[in-house]
Amino acid sequence: MKKFITNPYFKKGLPGDNGIDPVSTDVETVKKLLSLCPKAAETPLAESAKLSKELGIKKLWFKDERDRMGLGSFKALGAAFVIASDAAENLKSFSKDANWSSALNGKTYISASAGNHGISLAAGARIFGAKAVIYLSKNVPSSFADKIRSFGAEVVVCGNDYEESLEGAKQEAEKNGWMLLSDVTWDGYDHGLRVMQGYLVLADEACARCDETPTHIFLQAGVGGFPASIATYMRKYFGNDPKIIIVEPTKAPVLLESIIEGKAVTVTGGVSNMGRLDCKSPSIRALSSLAITCTNFMTIEDEDADIAVEDLKQNKFDTSPSGGAGYAAIKEAKKYPESGVDENSKILIILTEKPA
Repeated sequence: MKKFITNPYFKKGLPGDNGIDPVSTDVETVKKLLSLCPKAAETPLAESAKLSKELGIKKLWFKDERDRMGLGSFKALGAAFVIASDAAENLKSFSKDANWSSALNGKTYISASAGNHGISLAAGARIFGAKAVIYLSKNVPSSFADKIRSFGAEVVVCGNDYEESLEGAKQEAEKNGWMLLSDVTWDGYDHGLRVMQGYLVLADEACARCDETPTHIFLQAGVGGFPASIATYMRKYFGNDPKIIIVEPTKAPVLLESIIEGKAVTVTGGVSNMGRLDCKSPSIRALSSLAITCTNFMTIEDEDADIAVEDLKQNKFDTSPSGGAGYAAIKEAKKYPESGVDENSKILIILTEKPA
């Protein structure tokens, strides 16, 4: 069942938390490392007067992450940034003349992924001479496995969902003494915050290119790392005026249900066509952050995402159901007066990935 809720913890944080956002806004460190990468070009911020009119709103911006660094999604900024940071630490250098290609020889990174995080990790490991091992669940499309292997990484298919593949990766990391580089955080594991820091670049670019302050920002969510990073930075840039609305599949409303319960919960449900959003347990630090920064949480059906993908394709914004979930949510949000979406709305969304 679809839901739309107002976050009672906005600007305060979850019960038991300290009310301090754990997510970094240090984008300059990320930019410094990315400046060494020839493929690290800025992605565009597009507008569509046609789709704005069809939606009955004033303005619609698309932050287009479909070709980020040639890897096909915003996640190119995450794991690759962390691995680059580790390489710089090993070399004690930020010079382009340093021996980057062997900086991490002998080191192995391992993670579970729903697809795009694994691609970023595999690409980053290859650049700096490390080995990558990526655990995928049985539900991840084979196209992602093929892409990951193309960067020289080992792919292990494990479990029926993301959570089971993550457990497999944890066990293998501990057994072999490998570096577990997850984009998720849990009690005792905060490396996901470093991955999230990489995503700040896209938020910084979008904010700088918006010629007006958005009234609404729709952010699709899986475990929560991506929207937490973006929301934290956009609150710093735009202040508390924009409504920031988190969008999840009805089959995986883990953040919405956690907000309702006032604590992290695990949910159950079928397999969503929004595969990169189909996560049943939240990233703990991301949830803490989102409780502070976001005004609303909502869910959409798989059918809503399918319709959105077709609408976007007809307007040359080809993406996947996961990538187009923010757009799909706009139509749904208009059904809820508390969303505030109307003819005066100026809405920012993010096309997070190219079609699978």
